[in-house]
Amino acid sequence: MRMNNLEQVETIKQTMLTEGAARPEIIRQLALACIGWPYVFGAWGEECTPANRKRRARADHPTITSKCPALNGRSCSDCPWGIGVRMFDCRGFTAWLLRQVGLDIAGQGATSQFNTTANWACRGRIADGMPDVVCCLFRQKDGKMEHTGMHLGGGVVMDCSVNVRSVGLSGWTHYGIPAGLYGEGEIPEDTIKPTLRRGSRGADVTELQQILTRLGYNPCTVDGIFGTKTFNALVAFQTDAKLDPDGVCGPKTWKALAVAEAQMPAAPGDGGAASGAPTVEPDEVTYRVTVSGVTWAKYRKILEICPLAEAEKESR
Repeated sequence: MRMNNLEQVETIKQTMLTEGAARPEIIRQLALACIGWPYVFGAWGEECTPANRKRRARADHPTITSKCPALNGRSCSDCPWGIGVRMFDCRGFTAWLLRQVGLDIAGQGATSQFNTTANWACRGRIADGMPDVVCCLFRQKDGKMEHTGMHLGGGVVMDCSVNVRSVGLSGWTHYGIPAGLYGEGEIPEDTIKPTLRRGSRGADVTELQQILTRLGYNPCTVDGIFGTKTFNALVAFQTDAKLDPDGVCGPKTWKALAVAEAQMPAAPGDGGAASGAPTVEPDEVTYRVTVSGVTWAKYRKILEICPLAEAEKESR
């Protein structure tokens, strides 16, 4: 396969910037344009030349020099990667892609990159639910991030290991949406909310507790502390919503909560006839029954049994 050279990739970038393309799309196209470019440990996007390879040479990574024809008695014309390409390691590849759209990622290694809170608008475990957006991926082993790559969307992942290549989602454990990659409103709010679990604290936990309360899954106290009662309330909601009842509030659960709230009937006074409009007396007598301690999911089942009934959820 014939690879693009660095001038061709630069042309792609400048054309997209001129056309006003969004940052995620620029990253997506540049990552694909770099397929085949070589892996060199410690490289962060400099041109692959004999001098740069020699500068990066180290005893524990002998292929840095052994795979360079010019450093082994031949010439650059014999190089399988061609002339005029860039070289990366896994950390350098993702950092270089982000630099092309004006974003810097702090941290020399994958672990420090992931652990630097300021790098991310949102981060979490893929098992808790990962948004289908352009974002960085990480693979954790023994408590450390041993590898990183870039998710382009739709399960397509690019990394640099041996060379820049396309791989799948298998094996990746964590994700991070870089801060500044998306503008306000470009991705749904429930996508960038933090993943919450037992022990989480703060305003996002308070919001979760308030939503659960409005939906009838009462966590008893709204105190911003994710404890046992909040866990039990969330598990009950996840069970009714046919989600994995793991008690972790990730992107899938946030989205389901938003959908459930949107499906709730409007409270009295929130809609209907304008103020001062004439009222019409009903032709039949209706009764109002208040049932306490029943979740909204159970209310819906009551409505399925009694289709002529109407129900409303009272705020408490």
